[in-house]
Amino acid sequence: MKKLRRLLVFIVIVYGFLYINNHWLVTTELMHESSNVPASFDGYRITQVTDLHDATFGENQSRLVKKVRATNPDVIFVTGDLIDSRRYDLENSLQAVKQFVAIADVYYVIGNHEVALNKVDEIYAALIDLGVHVLPNDAVVLERDGERIAIAGIEDPLMGQSVDVSIDEAMQHVESNLFTMLLSHRPEQFDMYVQKELDVIFTGHAHGGQIRLPFIGGLVAPSQGALPKYTAGTFEENDTKMVISRGLGNSVFPFRIFNLPEIVVMELKSKSY
Repeated sequence: MKKLRRLLVFIVIVYGFLYINNHWLVTTELMHESSNVPASFDGYRITQVTDLHDATFGENQSRLVKKVRATNPDVIFVTGDLIDSRRYDLENSLQAVKQFVAIADVYYVIGNHEVALNKVDEIYAALIDLGVHVLPNDAVVLERDGERIAIAGIEDPLMGQSVDVSIDEAMQHVESNLFTMLLSHRPEQFDMYVQKELDVIFTGHAHGGQIRLPFIGGLVAPSQGALPKYTAGTFEENDTKMVISRGLGNSVFPFRIFNLPEIVVMELKSKSY
């Protein structure tokens, strides 16, 4: 009887541990200070949501939406894998987005799962109908008090076009001196982002390395394999900063371990000399 109790206690502890690791939403606050940020965009807040993979956080995504609303965003970026190719349920995946558009302007790029499912056009159409700004190798310019910044987005390379070419296509009508934020699913392309002299890039895809260990970080990530370099946090080189969100959901491996689902918030700060 004692062994059975111990087994039950062990099962409850493991279940609780896994549940918390996969459902406890956290918000990571970042700041990007640069002389390239126009003064009129000082304090501009970006909230990034990525890799939902059809996961659910409360009824009708109530917990996720509440978290996003609490970040008080000027804009919301959704950087791919909104759906999961293994359990496609577009209506469920759109529950959160339907509510995001009432909070702030939403910008979206696809990830590898949208491409693998071969339903990119259907997903684009549904999002556009909701009022989402879809950026398939495209860019928009925002203006405040006569000053401007650009938001660009590129499609996943599984669409058959290299990241290099996609960035050039997205940026073809953007002035070279504008502060530019890029939405891209893939963090492993950091060297290319640096080469293109982009200011800030928002990525996901790596799921935080799925299992994270102290002093080691993430253990495995798609497109990078074991002990990947780019799984979470920020990476900087020259004047380029890449943000990697650990994302929200799971795909092939169903559990996160020491890797809580994450919403990333970045506030822009204009730096004067």
